[in-house]
Amino acid sequence: MAWLTASQALAALGVQPQTLYANVSRGRIQAKPDPQDPRRSLYKSEDVKRLAGRKAGRRTVANVAAEAIGWGDPVLPSSISTIADGRLWYRGRDASALAATSTLEQVAALLWEAGEITASPSAHDMPRPDRPLEAAMIVLARRAATDLPAHGRSRAVLVAEASGVFADVVAAMLGTGSAANHAVHIRLAQAWNAPEAEDCIRRALVLLADHELNASTFAARVAASTGAPLSAGMLAGLAALTGPLHGEAYLSVQALVRTAQATGAGFAIRELLAQGRAIPAFGHPLYPHGDRRAAALLAQFEPGAIYRQIRETAEMLTGEQPNIDFALAAMTDGFALPPAAPVILFAIARSVGWIAHILEQQSMNQLIRPRARYTGPPLSLS
Repeated sequence: MAWLTASQALAALGVQPQTLYANVSRGRIQAKPDPQDPRRSLYKSEDVKRLAGRKAGRRTVANVAAEAIGWGDPVLPSSISTIADGRLWYRGRDASALAATSTLEQVAALLWEAGEITASPSAHDMPRPDRPLEAAMIVLARRAATDLPAHGRSRAVLVAEASGVFADVVAAMLGTGSAANHAVHIRLAQAWNAPEAEDCIRRALVLLADHELNASTFAARVAASTGAPLSAGMLAGLAALTGPLHGEAYLSVQALVRTAQATGAGFAIRELLAQGRAIPAFGHPLYPHGDRRAAALLAQFEPGAIYRQIRETAEMLTGEQPNIDFALAAMTDGFALPPAAPVILFAIARSVGWIAHILEQQSMNQLIRPRARYTGPPLSLS
């Protein structure tokens, strides 16, 4: 990843310093402290070139739309969450501050703008599954095949239904047992036989509950915009979450850890950089000065030695800080949780956010239907 000094970025853009800083604050240009002089910043070359290209020629509607899809300007109005000033906000409240004391159920009430929310025991008896994600998908698919469409139904009715769907997802992933009446973080700690991890699990769930218009949330909103059942929108979100660039990004961290254990953290990271590859789970386009979700979670426990070595080496060599995927992998290792714990936490927590976005999308009564820019063979008009 190439980085430019302030003078280089200003020369490429042809703007005043205040314009450069404004683009950084709006998330259009990623910046990071200069490892050689922390008082100065470096600016991502790719972002600078993209903005310089915009200035060089008139931006067409097609270009604006194409840029918006990949970490670009906002494309949908939402009052649920946002990333601003390097922090994640839930309806105007700092998510990291909420994580200090709140439960996932309390955050659900905030994001859904509803009263008290509980993941009450599911109406169905479910054993603890060997493959939790598969179990959740099956439950949602079955519901989606029979639940009523969300279109045309009141918000109060949908919120009540959402509580039941959320309870089914949690029960499908954890099973129904003696802890079914407890808060989700307690149920997870008991299911994983890790009582000492209970508080960190609670904090992680809160920090993961929503993240603006991420890939899985966008998928859920697209499904919701058709008027599909609430469970269908959640199934779309869960399907998108399972990709290695989203909810299963922790797998790359675990792979790096295995390499580092065999060769040493320094060698493993230098090898990736020599190949022109990014260090998994370090840096984040929306958090140029560090992912505060990761910082809030990592401050609550002592990561294992190999995770500390990877973090120290990566920060020294790249200037990037760990993001939430690294924190989840380190937490899983630190408390000896099941290897798939990160994506299970993601799926349960983000279900709360998907529901909030589905409810919001339903209130807009608007189909999400972008157009494609055709790049195929020439059209035969004869």
